[in-house]
Order: sequence, then C-alpha cells, then structure tokens
Amino acid sequence: MNDNKLIAEFMGEKFTDNSGVVQGLNYKLIEKKHGKGNNGFRFHTSWDWLMPVVEKCFDTQQPEEGQHYFINESLLTMDIEVVYDRVVEFIKQYNESNKMDTLPPSVQQG
Repeated sequence: MNDNKLIAEFMGEKFTDNSGVVQGLNYKLIEKKHGKGNNGFRFHTSWDWLMPVVEKCFDTQQPEEGQHYFINESLLTMDIEVVYDRVVEFIKQYNESNKMDTLPPSVQQG
C-alpha cells in the first residue's frame, strides 16, 4: 500500500529502495510490537497505529491553517477508513507545502 508507505515516511521511517522495505531500529520495534503484514504497517486497519499519526498531524500544523478541521470532522465518523483517507490527504498536502518551502524564492514565485 503506497499510502501506508506515505504515512510511515511522515512518521519518520526511511525506505532503502523502491521495494517498500524499511530498514532501521524503528521498523524493528514496530514489527516486534505489532507483527508483520502489509510491510509491517497497519495504519489502515488499526486505531493503535493510526491515532499517533493523527496526533502528529495536529502537532505539525498550526490551527489557523485549518486542515486539522477535516481530520477532526473525520474522527466524528468513527470509521477508520474515513480517518485514514483524511490523514493521507493531509500528509500529501503537507508534503506539497513543505516542498514549496524548500524551493528558492524565485521558483516559488513561478
């Protein structure tokens, strides 16, 4: 699942190649605690996995930027698929925004 890989990267995991294999201590700890499956990631099926991501989304963004509202709204559904989809969308927008922030000003202006 590419979206699980996207979330794992947002949470600080490092992928060594395009196969989706993660290397490093954090992955070993995750695997030991939660087991294997879907490259060891279960963000799409486990609230125990997804809620730390939600917390990081809230910690990452300033409230006045507004994106956290959509995650809050999705939490009210109590449907993990809805929350998962909203978190993935948040991370994609966050990554796009940060990519623009790292470009030189002349490129940012277009």
